[in-house]
Amino acid sequence: MSEIVIRPPYLIFVGTETRPTYVKTGLGLVDWRPELCKGQLRLSDDAVDLGLPDLGLGEALGSGVNSLVIGTAAVGGGIPEEWVETLVMAAELGIDIVAGLHSSLDEVKDLRAAADRSGANLINVRKPPENLPVGTGKKRTGKRVLMVGTDCAVGKKYTALQLEKDMKKQGMNADFRASGQTGILIAGRGIPIDSVVSDFVAGAAEMLSPDNSADHWDVIEGQGGLFHPGYAPVTVGLLMGSQPDAFVVCHEAGRNIIEGWDEYQTPSIAEVIERTKVIGGLTNPDIECVGVSVNTSPLKPENRTTYLSELSAKLGLPCVDPLHTGAGPIVGKLQAISDADQKALRQVS
Repeated sequence: MSEIVIRPPYLIFVGTETRPTYVKTGLGLVDWRPELCKGQLRLSDDAVDLGLPDLGLGEALGSGVNSLVIGTAAVGGGIPEEWVETLVMAAELGIDIVAGLHSSLDEVKDLRAAADRSGANLINVRKPPENLPVGTGKKRTGKRVLMVGTDCAVGKKYTALQLEKDMKKQGMNADFRASGQTGILIAGRGIPIDSVVSDFVAGAAEMLSPDNSADHWDVIEGQGGLFHPGYAPVTVGLLMGSQPDAFVVCHEAGRNIIEGWDEYQTPSIAEVIERTKVIGGLTNPDIECVGVSVNTSPLKPENRTTYLSELSAKLGLPCVDPLHTGAGPIVGKLQAISDADQKALRQVS
């Protein structure tokens, strides 16, 4: 998998973005790697506040910042013209620029020139490995659990990270596998699946979760959504190539419209389960849903428990908010799969 080296500590660049949904990269780093985040750089007072100190470039350099990490992930993944002056100034100071955008930092001539003069690094996280294979569909050893969503930005990455954490607490052999720019920044490795040419997405997913020991679980970060009018293709490729034994449906409570596509409603969780089984069953006929992860932040805290218990009763599956309740019930389902497989192996031997 592609390995990246980012020099901490970080200054998280928010720009003028006012929508938290499109600052998921910055929020992810603050939530999962707070010890690496020194401050934030906002170009307007109404930009999203990550809860970090506001630092100018001079202040950031004086406090030891080595990397400016672009914390936004807007539709299209481009570099707005209004950012360029600030990014160039940072590079002139010798601060590395790190981005998970579709556009390459090297394409900005003034930025490339500034980095060449100062020795700053321009690090493009959203760059897949070369010579990726076409998917084979062949069964691999080890086990895999994939996060799927009713929409984008509903908590797939957070669910996978918490699931890995809780699995390890229970002594399970598990590793988070990053498939997007924020996950790669958090994990330090991975493949940006949404930047892979469509013919090779399934092959890239196979590389992301290769053969492993029988008791090992790859906890795979999901991308897009099977019902998403723009991003369903990457979801299908990731699902086919990862060949998950299990999947977790991720949802945000109260979200009824696809974010940014107002004419499209979000599917029901039951619809996502059904479609995931049908598509995923091609490369793993034994695929099963082991639970639902809900971002309950739109709800009043006192309503969280009732919401999750009623949803669990309706679906017959464990339903959790991983950041508030942990993922223990889902871990239990995964452990049961592992135990059943081990029992079957002992009977054969």
